[in-house]
Amino acid sequence: MAAVSAPARHVLTLLALLPLMLVHLWLAAEVAPLMLVHLWLAAEVAPLELWALLGAPAQSFAFLQLQLSALPRLSMALLTGAALGLSGSLLQQITQNRLVSPMTIGASSGAWLGLVLATLLLPAFAAEQGQWAALGGALVAVGLVLLIAGRSGIGGLPLVLGGMAMNLLLGALAAGLVLINNQYTQGLFVWGAGDLAQIDWHWVQWLWPKLLLALPVLVLAPRPLSLLQLGGDAAQARGLALWPVMLALFLAALWLCSVSITAVGLIGFIGLLTPNLARLLGARSARDELLYSTLLGALLLLATDVLALLANHIGGQLVPSGAAAALIGAPVLLWMARRHLAAEDPHGLQLPAGAERFGWRSALWVAAFALLALTLALGLARGLDGWRLQWPSALVWSLRWPRVLTAASAGAGLAISGLLLQRLLRNPLASPDILGLSAGATLAVMVALMLFGGGVLGAVAPLAAFLGSLAVLIVLMLLGRRHRYSPALMALLGISLGALLNAALQFVLAKGSGDSFALLGWLAGSTYRSTPAQALWLSAGVLLLGGLAAVFQRALTLIGIGDGVAASRGLDVPRLRLALLVLVALLCALVTSLLGPVAFLGLLAPHIAGLLGARRVLPQLLLAAALGAVLMLLADWAGRTLIFPLQIPVGIVASVLCGAYFVYLLIRGRLA
Repeated sequence: MAAVSAPARHVLTLLALLPLMLVHLWLAAEVAPLMLVHLWLAAEVAPLELWALLGAPAQSFAFLQLQLSALPRLSMALLTGAALGLSGSLLQQITQNRLVSPMTIGASSGAWLGLVLATLLLPAFAAEQGQWAALGGALVAVGLVLLIAGRSGIGGLPLVLGGMAMNLLLGALAAGLVLINNQYTQGLFVWGAGDLAQIDWHWVQWLWPKLLLALPVLVLAPRPLSLLQLGGDAAQARGLALWPVMLALFLAALWLCSVSITAVGLIGFIGLLTPNLARLLGARSARDELLYSTLLGALLLLATDVLALLANHIGGQLVPSGAAAALIGAPVLLWMARRHLAAEDPHGLQLPAGAERFGWRSALWVAAFALLALTLALGLARGLDGWRLQWPSALVWSLRWPRVLTAASAGAGLAISGLLLQRLLRNPLASPDILGLSAGATLAVMVALMLFGGGVLGAVAPLAAFLGSLAVLIVLMLLGRRHRYSPALMALLGISLGALLNAALQFVLAKGSGDSFALLGWLAGSTYRSTPAQALWLSAGVLLLGGLAAVFQRALTLIGIGDGVAASRGLDVPRLRLALLVLVALLCALVTSLLGPVAFLGLLAPHIAGLLGARRVLPQLLLAAALGAVLMLLADWAGRTLIFPLQIPVGIVASVLCGAYFVYLLIRGRLA
């Protein structure tokens, strides 16, 4: 082939750079108008009055609002967006995983929990050096996620699913601490939603020196990141000290994320979206992606905050910036998942293998465990004079049996729904919370609360929860059919709905009304509000729906093998799957409407039943229901006694206990 002349090479180079030059022009054309719109909205003045304010007397209220609120908020949006964009680009290029961000690998929730712990245990340290608490929490969370995923899983599904599990676990821990210590942590409600509002230049002056680390990253990181694109072995062959460089870049990314969270709170999706947008707009080299992710992060968060300010003006209510980012980012995450994930991810999370069959020894252990849980729930309690083990008096019995029956019934219902989902979708990671059914039910209940008020919550909650769960199931079926119900797609739908739930929750809590705190208590999952009638209705509903599930044991066995096998045996697979999914929605709605969302239990109970050797549908269903009931009884007893005379909602205790055990199983499965 003939050599290309020098002028021709210059022309080809200019043509290759043309998309990036156009991006430069587009960014310049977009940022300036957005900045003006942002200032107009934040300063609450007409556009033509903005320039006049710059020459207004210093004692003017409008001048002070512009100087001490609008301009600092604009600066904070640009700084935080740039930091989160750069952090996301670093993480995605290190892992070569386009679905990685501080949010999806647990760094954000770890930083949040670290700050909450520091606020409670060392308030002076948290006020002065909170970024180190946030960084420590992020490092622990990401370290556990990397341990779960393993080296081979960093570029695939295990890293994202491990991060999702860590988000659920650490989020439950942080929520429990905030609820228990609400007199000290009331300010964390709005901070947890990601709020860019400022009252002076303090946080801007605090943040910008800590973001100077971005400059050496932009200069030094492109070469090792370019080598990493060739693969770890090829990078080491070219002289790259692989693990020290990756560790340094990981720490830099987590530092940028941690200081941003310390300054403004939790803002998700920016670090996930901006690197993907940069590549979509033509960034191909490592340097271009880092640079454009930084610029696009600033632009995207600025645009998001403009939308939040518009909503504030139109609705008259505080809309946190993080909530607005979640409302925009969650649908985009779904779109990205459908583009980047195949039907079957080559890597999967591995749980340790269990027994081959459920023997009499295992049955004795389960029976003893159940008897112990029932004894603790009914007879062992703390009082002013210490621990006492005795049968409750008539008054205590009348107060205790409804919550005991509610906890046991809810645990059994969640376990049955988790088993049905795992069999129907042939997905070992399926459960109401992982797939977003609990989030859909909760969102629907919150909408009902905003429309009708807290006074009718008990009346409309079951119907709203059922409609929310059913809507999520319909979306699951529509999105999942094309990808054969891919575990990755199903899990990312759960992540997206969880983010939407958090956005709606923070919006409701930011209103600060009595209904807001009533909703927060319901979201924590409490049994102490259960009346005898509610407990009986819940237990009857779970027994009825669980009996219906047992009737379909043959269909569940055949569908679990494959749709073709089930159809060859004469089953109408689409109708059966639809009917059983409606059954799942009913179970989820029944439990969620009374108890609130509970994470991990619907995932863990069927797995423990399988580990004990229950492989066939009917034994696994019965054993999972029994284990779910026992786990919820223990969680209710622990929540009632651990911090006597105060109580921890059973939903938080169950989520933490089951989540910690699930993470342990994942790590054990990886190390085995």
